[in-house]
Amino acid sequence: MYDERLAEFSRERLDGRPIPDDLRVLLVAQWEGRTDFTHLLDLEFFEAGEVHPLLDTSYLSEKELADPEMQAVNAAAAEMATYVKLVAKGGKGWIGYWLHPDEPADRAWHLTELDTEFTFWSLVGLTLTEGAAAERASYRDEPDERIGFTQLAAELTELGLPLSTQEYDALDDTEYRVDPAELMEELVEAEREKRGLR
Repeated sequence: MYDERLAEFSRERLDGRPIPDDLRVLLVAQWEGRTDFTHLLDLEFFEAGEVHPLLDTSYLSEKELADPEMQAVNAAAAEMATYVKLVAKGGKGWIGYWLHPDEPADRAWHLTELDTEFTFWSLVGLTLTEGAAAERASYRDEPDERIGFTQLAAELTELGLPLSTQEYDALDDTEYRVDPAELMEELVEAEREKRGLR
């Protein structure tokens, strides 16, 4: 029923890569108007045509757009958008996948979060759902995020979206091979150098 819409999302947000199973469930739920997952995970998935946050310069004035420093940042951000596949609004700003070619291909995609200051944050978990649940666990009315995560995992399982674990401490926490924040800094410096700003 949603095959074309899912294919369009894949093309627009993931460069045509297959949509992970949990993301497929979450997207269809949003498109059907279900709010259960949105309530639990605080995610709102991008609609077709929404600009990637790293490419959005609509908030900048003409003067800012003409500034060589800002041009360096914008050029670096555009290159980062080839690796940072944001799929939803939520968390600290936006959430998605880190798909740098130097990351191992034999593991689940790394999760990443981007805030409004262009700061990258790593998320634990093997799936977007696990990462969002881990993030949300600290906002539950529990003194410990581990208890909050276990409760969220049970609620998600009841809704038909089981996680790989119900234990917060067992969530995958594999480090990036290429750190997004460090790469962003390197790209900005390279763009500054191109513009004679060093």
